Amino acid sequence: MRNRSITIVRFVSIFLLLVTVILLVFQLINYSRLRASLPPGSVVGGVSVGGLNRQEAADRLIQAYSIPIEIRYGDAGIQIKPATIGFELQLDIMLTAADQQRIDLPFWTGFWDFLWNRFPTPDPVPLRATVSDERLRLFFINEIAPRYDQPPSEALPVPGSTQFLAGVAGTRLDIDRAVILVKDALKSPTARVVNLTYSLVEPERPSIQNLKILLQQILDVSSFNGLAEIYLLDLQNRQEISFAYQNGVSLAPDVAFTAASTMKIPILISVYRQEPEPTPTEITELISLMIERSENDPADRLMEEVLDGNLGPLRVTEDMRSLGLQNTFLAGYFYIGAPLLQRISTPANQRTDLNTNPDSYNQTTPIEMGMLMDDIYQCANNDGGTLLAVFPNEITQSECQAMLDYLSLNRIGVLLQAGLPETTKIAHKHGWITETDGLIHTISDVGVVYTPGGNFVFSIYLYDSNQLVFDEANVIFAQLGSAIYNYFNLSSN
Repeated sequence: MRNRSITIVRFVSIFLLLVTVILLVFQLINYSRLRASLPPGSVVGGVSVGGLNRQEAADRLIQAYSIPIEIRYGDAGIQIKPATIGFELQLDIMLTAADQQRIDLPFWTGFWDFLWNRFPTPDPVPLRATVSDERLRLFFINEIAPRYDQPPSEALPVPGSTQFLAGVAGTRLDIDRAVILVKDALKSPTARVVNLTYSLVEPERPSIQNLKILLQQILDVSSFNGLAEIYLLDLQNRQEISFAYQNGVSLAPDVAFTAASTMKIPILISVYRQEPEPTPTEITELISLMIERSENDPADRLMEEVLDGNLGPLRVTEDMRSLGLQNTFLAGYFYIGAPLLQRISTPANQRTDLNTNPDSYNQTTPIEMGMLMDDIYQCANNDGGTLLAVFPNEITQSECQAMLDYLSLNRIGVLLQAGLPETTKIAHKHGWITETDGLIHTISDVGVVYTPGGNFVFSIYLYDSNQLVFDEANVIFAQLGSAIYNYFNLSSN
């Protein structure tokens, strides 16, 4: 009985031993198979490849990093294949690094951990890939920016008004930032969407020819049947408008007009040329009355006392000739009954196509009066220009600034100034006279306007052979001034 019990125990022991050996061999086979693959938990380039062999891991990486990159530029969505922009995975380097962790683990140590269901966590292998910054940059320059950048649309004049229809800002791709963002997306297996950044391109100011069209439309809508000539100079870029206009027809500019009180600008220049600094108080008081109040007697006294007692007006004319202004002259004093000192012919008053019956005592053209204001502005602001070149050591920068200061005091609230915002600085001189028939035929306004969007010179003369009604002309001047101001200050429209 005892021997029988021992035999049973032996058989059970042998059986258990065989089972153990079989299980051990089975586990050894499983571990060998597992060890032939990448360790569980292996991550290469952000992609899980645990339990895969080398080829399977390579296929998974290729699949993950071949997904197109989606770039979003505004409302546009664009897909880019990584290969198109030169992206290449360095598979051998990454997989060798991952496999090396398996090889470095001793077989039996790993098997023992396997038996106890302990799996060491492999270190993640970082992505190794190449991408050409230059190729990526060229892709954006040649393919994306030309197609998807939006050029700004310029503001357009609104027919029949003094306003401009606001332009629309454009977009310009930030290529440097785009290269960085797309490179980051190429190196991520999951974050494959890129929102490109761009800058807004503000619409440029309309061409100055558009302003010319708007000014002509204002004249058309006003039903003004007389002759208008407008000169405008952008003091930032030196672009200019110069045209004469009558009944919807553009005419050659440089028409001779009665200068009236705008002739006091040339007188102002001649006085400062002759009077050394500091200017005496009695002279500055006369200047103030001549410009601010537009009185004629102070103008005559200045010419008599400073220029020439008898030929003061001709001295003004000589100064204008020295400045190259052939159509601007003063041939007599302002007082009633003053003799005509000289009958003067000019290229402008000898024209046969247009005739405004200009006063034989004082004449100018809008172009020349505008050029004169530009000369004063350049002298005052840049210490240069024609005045200082022609009259060196006779007219100074401070005197030019004084001229503009006096002209800035001429705040009458009508004509061009009526179309400007109340706080706008304007240095100008207006002019009109009641002629021998008791009617006004010519009204003018000349000066410099200072605005946030840019400064400009204007010179506007209106003439009507029948009668120029002041109230009607005043509205036209105000509308012209408003349109010009709006052109230079589109953001405030």
